[in-house]
Amino acid sequence: MIDHPDHDDAPAAEADSPTYLRRIRSFVLREGRMTPAQQRAFDAHWSRYGLDYRGEPRDFDVAFGRRAPRVLEIGFGNGEALAWASEHDATRDFIGVEVHGPGVGRLMNALAARDASNVRIYKHDAVEVLEHEIAPGTLAEARIWFPDPWHKKRHNKRRIVQSDFVALLASRMAPDGLLHLATDWQPYAEHMLEVMEAAPDWRNAVAPGACADKPDWRIETHFERRGLKLGHGVWDLLYRRR
Repeated sequence: MIDHPDHDDAPAAEADSPTYLRRIRSFVLREGRMTPAQQRAFDAHWSRYGLDYRGEPRDFDVAFGRRAPRVLEIGFGNGEALAWASEHDATRDFIGVEVHGPGVGRLMNALAARDASNVRIYKHDAVEVLEHEIAPGTLAEARIWFPDPWHKKRHNKRRIVQSDFVALLASRMAPDGLLHLATDWQPYAEHMLEVMEAAPDWRNAVAPGACADKPDWRIETHFERRGLKLGHGVWDLLYRRR
């Protein structure tokens, strides 16, 4: 899960286009201190769950050892939601992308504890993964939950949900593939709606300009509960690939 600057983790992506990629990132890499257990996770479990960025299309049937629908979660933070989803949706494979080592280590430990087999992880920038490692038509679903809202106006251009990025994401989706966005920052929800309603490759799965009720597959995380206690609202947006 991608979290706000005052949360423990931050997002793993940046908007697409060569100029944008060179100049602007939608995340700030604050690695933080990994616990000994998180560090050991890289030594013990990366060979099983980790995908080293190679800059070329990946054969995910080989990576997972089977053919199944694929779900991408961009910026999974501490991995709480991704771990739950993969356990409760075993018929699909999950690709997680996160740049922050502590969250990656924590997720790998959780996966190893139950011998999970349907998750693979990139510790890399999500745009580069989308551009170079994920072939067109690969994804059944993509999830971007609670991305950094970059709430100061001068930083709005750093938001990951931008027209170029959602066009790139659409090119990696299977027909009728689902994009699920969620945020607890109302101005960002309004920004997401504006971008997505104008995106020619996507259609609102609920109704034009409408938000969705929280789907059952998105659990309420620690960060979300904290936000709700502070009086934050939460907005879910569902879009289908045209």
